[in-house]
Amino acid sequence: MLAGEKTRFENFLVKLFAVVPLLAVAAAVPLAWGWGLSWTDIGLAAGFYFLTCLGVTVGFHRYFTHGAFKANRALRIALAAIGSMAMQGPVIGWVADHRRHHAYADREGDPHSPWLFGTSAAALAKGFWHAHMGWMFGRDKTNPRRFAPDLLADDDITRVDKLFPLLTVATLLTPALLGGLITMSWWGALTGFFWAGLVRVALLHHVTWSVNSICHMIGERPYAARDKSANFWPLAILSCGESWHNSHHADPTGARHGVGRGQIDISARVIWIFEKLGWATQVRWPRPERFAKLANKPA
Repeated sequence: MLAGEKTRFENFLVKLFAVVPLLAVAAAVPLAWGWGLSWTDIGLAAGFYFLTCLGVTVGFHRYFTHGAFKANRALRIALAAIGSMAMQGPVIGWVADHRRHHAYADREGDPHSPWLFGTSAAALAKGFWHAHMGWMFGRDKTNPRRFAPDLLADDDITRVDKLFPLLTVATLLTPALLGGLITMSWWGALTGFFWAGLVRVALLHHVTWSVNSICHMIGERPYAARDKSANFWPLAILSCGESWHNSHHADPTGARHGVGRGQIDISARVIWIFEKLGWATQVRWPRPERFAKLANKPA
């Protein structure tokens, strides 16, 4: 299940990628008050947020982890690269961790369950921290040969995996470049780097991590699952549909997680567009009869 431990340098990088954007968030409110926040900053931040969020939700999660659809080569490489620009780690390691999560969801072996320490208030507080981000600071390393052998055998994906450091630089400097060109100023480059680079990455980190923590603790559980996954509607838009987490754990390979009426799932709509364009095939759309059988009966 494990492949040894992270090196000290790997552990340092994890902490760097987690903490530095978070420090930017801490500075965001006073800086916004002093600088103001331009529409250019907002537009760049929103654009890069949803682009990289979809790289994770459509690419890393629904496609690479669960095989919810088949993608042509160009789309496959693009999803791996854009997902990497979310700064949540290289694609192969991300997928290996998430497949391990599903194999042992909320049991011993799950890398980020909030229920591993008990059910007392103190245990759940410790579990929340562990599930949200504490687990990343541990030294254990998921074995990709066990959980992601298909990606290790894919030359295109292993190349993208090795390009993670370059893609990390690109995800921070591209907003700065665009901000500078749009405003024709160094100040626009600086604010683009801050808001659409650091703050955007931090916000996306914590929304993604909230699916691991909040969505295994709080929310509705309309469908039978082997774990404590829950649907948490307040995060539906920011997570691009990932917070319909109980529905996902009930049907892990489904391309749509928001299976109920009115449940917004931006990722599913993007997959639908890819299907219409012919870039995605064999899409595993949810079957109503399956969910009818999985429905939990009211108490």
